[in-house]
Parts: sequence; structure tokens; C-alpha cells
Amino acid sequence: MRKRIAIDMDETICDTMARHLDWYNTEFQQNLTKADLRGKKIYHMVPEEHQARVRAYPDIPAFFEEIPPYPHAIEVIAELHERYDILIATAAMEHPTSFTPKYEWLRKYLPFLSPMNFIFCGKKNVVQADFLIDDSSRHFDGFVGQGILFSAPHNLLEPADVRVNNWQEVRDYFRE
Repeated sequence: MRKRIAIDMDETICDTMARHLDWYNTEFQQNLTKADLRGKKIYHMVPEEHQARVRAYPDIPAFFEEIPPYPHAIEVIAELHERYDILIATAAMEHPTSFTPKYEWLRKYLPFLSPMNFIFCGKKNVVQADFLIDDSSRHFDGFVGQGILFSAPHNLLEPADVRVNNWQEVRDYFRE
């Protein structure tokens, strides 16, 4: 029986933070960078009057169009798919209008995975997998397998039992 790896989408497979920054900086004529976000979410770093707007970006279907995958993400997931059952577990309940755009993104970039392996959820402790690769450690609460924290600006100050900084490190972690 093959082991199962659940993988988050946003800030793990694709660079949604770059999209947030691009939209925010364009809309509000700012120059916020990923370096400015070290240990914080973007909405903690913008003026209070901009927070609702920034939080709402993922509710706009165009937000997910053409977000690039992180370097090597797709090739490593394809390699892992040869030896593991791969699930994509994305917390879409906070932004229900993101279902269709996320689904379309996943179909475009991960055509080798069955859409039946896409899980749109809230809490990820409902996902039955041996491993969960995610940028939000809160999703490891109650998860029965091994959580693997994927580094993102907001989590760089968090301790982690297992942390990977990029997809080459994911590949190395799962090498037999």
C-alpha cells in the first residue's frame, strides 16, 4: 500500500503571496515586499483601512489566474506521484468563490492528478494522509500524519518539527 501525501496549494505549490503583493501595491501605490512580511501575514502589515480589501482578493476569481507555481513544484509533485498517492488539500472554505478558479488552476498545472484527489476543505485534520505539506502550521492540529511546514514569509519565525524551504528540499525529504 502506497503512502499518501497531502499538499496545500496556496503558498505551498503556488506563489499566492506574490499575487497579493502585486495587487496590493498596484491598487494602493505601495512597495510592500515579501521581506517586509517576515513573521507576519500581509493584512497585518497594511493600514487598517486596507485590510478588508486585501483579505477579499482571493474572493475575486481573477486572483488565481496565472499565478505561477513555485520553481520545481510541478516536477517534484509529478515525481512523488510515481511513488505516493498525492492529494491536494486546499483550505477553500474561507473563500468559497475560490473553488472554481482553484480547481481550474489545479487542472492546468497538475493534469497528471485526478480531480478526485483535490480536496477543498476547512480544517485539514479531516484529511487522511501520512504527510501534510503546508505553509500554515495550524493545519497540523489534529492531523494524524507528519506535518511538514513549507517556508513562507509569514511562518519564518515559527518553530517546526520538519521544515522545507523549497521544492528541492521536498524532493530530498521523500528520497528513498
